[in-house]
This record gives sequence, C-alpha cells and structure tokens, in this order.
Amino acid sequence: MPPRFKNLDGTGPHPLSNVFKWAVGDKLAGKRRQSPATCVMRRVEPDLAVLAVPPAPGEGARLTWLGHASWLVQLDGVSLLIDPVLGDTIPGFIRRNTPPGVPVSGLPRITASLVSHNHFDHLDLPTLRQVGAPIVGGLGLARYFQRARLPVTELDWWGSTRVGPVTVHFVPAQHWSRRGVNDANETLWGGFVVEGTSARVYHSGDTAYFEGFQEIGRRFPALDAALLPIGAYDPEWFMSRQHMNPEEAVRAFVDLGARRFLAMHWGTFKLTDEPLDEPPQRLDAEWKRRALPSEPLHVLAVGESLGVRQG
Repeated sequence: MPPRFKNLDGTGPHPLSNVFKWAVGDKLAGKRRQSPATCVMRRVEPDLAVLAVPPAPGEGARLTWLGHASWLVQLDGVSLLIDPVLGDTIPGFIRRNTPPGVPVSGLPRITASLVSHNHFDHLDLPTLRQVGAPIVGGLGLARYFQRARLPVTELDWWGSTRVGPVTVHFVPAQHWSRRGVNDANETLWGGFVVEGTSARVYHSGDTAYFEGFQEIGRRFPALDAALLPIGAYDPEWFMSRQHMNPEEAVRAFVDLGARRFLAMHWGTFKLTDEPLDEPPQRLDAEWKRRALPSEPLHVLAVGESLGVRQG
C-alpha cells in the first residue's frame, strides 16, 4: 500500500536502506561522530502553585519547557500539553538525560494534549494515559488511543478545533510518520498554532526547514512565540530531511515573522550524533552572525516558564 500522506513538496521518509546505513553501516565503519550521551542541563524548580492557575483571558500565555519537544502551554484559563513525553525513557532504549521540568504528578488539570505526530519521542502512550486528557492531533492518530479510551480530535493541515475558549490550528511540517515496520506515513504529522484572546503561539512539531514556514507566518501573522527545534541534526546527509539544525531554525524564525524564538528538541534524549549541548552554542553563534537583537531569543532552562502576550 502506498503511503497515505506526503510532505508539501511530495517527499517521504528515507528508505530503510538509508536508515540501516546510518544506524548500522556507518557506525561499524567508524564514520559517525562520537559524542557523550549526557550533558549538564540548566534546571529550575517551577512553582507548582503558580502553574496550577492558568492565565485568564487577556493575560497572555505562560509557556513552560518540560524538556525535548514537551511544553505546558497555558492561556485563557486552559492548560494544554504539547508532545508530552515525561517518562524515564523513550520506550525501550533511550534514557532521559535530565528529568522532566514537571512530572505528571505535578501538572495542573490538563484540558487537552496536543500530539504532533506518532514518533515515540513525541507520542508517549504511558504519559498520555497518565494525563488522561482528550487528544488533538493529525489524521489517523485515533488508532493509538482506542484501548485507553481517550477521545481524539483528528485534524488535516490547516484544520482547526476549539479547546474551551482557545482555538488550536494544525499546520504543515516537513517530516514523516512511522510507529511500526509497515506503517510509514499512514498518519499525518504537523505543528500547532494555539490562539487565545491575547496570545498566539506556534509549536513546529518535528520538522526540517521548508518553505511552509513562510505560509504559516502569512496565515498567522504576529505570532507571539515560535517554539522551534534546534537539535538532532547530525549527520546532515541523513537528518536534514527531517530535522533542522540551529542555523536553519533561525531562518525558520525569520520566515515566520514571530516575536520570540523559544528553543526546544535538544539536551533531553541522545537521538543523533552531535553533542547534546552543541545546539544552543550554534544557535547563539548564528544569532550573533545575523546581528539579530538579543531580546527575542530564549533558551529556557528545563522547568522554566516564560510569559508572552500580544504586543
């Protein structure tokens, strides 16, 4: 059966031969860059009493980085989780480098969990079952939640749904999906624009750089924050079709026309060959090379929150 979904440019995932070359062949041949599996991460202990009360309508949004691509997004009296992966491991094989910013037991009441795609480092069934909130995600995702009896709203690209007073839009990304051996691109991947009364926040999901950032910025002007991935890019020949490096992430931020850049998808899980702490260093160097103002750039500590609102 041909894949159900493709990227905007018609591309799909690497063939399995390329996956084998990177994962096995290049490793045995000593062609992959060697780097430590851990690094020291900045952490803050969040005030759970503060997080228990989302900002009210008109008060903007509170964004809390939980590690990797996992965020607690709170606005208009609503608490949303995006790509929550809060266990000790990605099932079976990759341990966390640093604990989650907030454990499941410390979360406020979650109105909905937003899931960008079905890869294990973004769709973590144990976390989502523990949270127990309704799911919003791309077409085809409902199959994963039938046993847990979690209600699911499936969206196509540019589709929208309401979560209480908040509107959630599902937007394109340059990526792919696979959960098993024979299900490549049978479910849709993407990012989210979360829109409330006084804040509009974009979470890219997993993505390579693509021209779609310009279209997202055109359809959703004056984004108050862009949550963009900066890690999992080495080696470039294999990763560039699915992940951005820090320089590409800055280019995406400029394309989006957003007011703030919040870095994610680094330092939590050792997925690829670059050192875990390299991405923010390259991000800072590229920011300075472009002579961009320092105020919009935020590399949060794990567990740290940032308030954003419409200017």
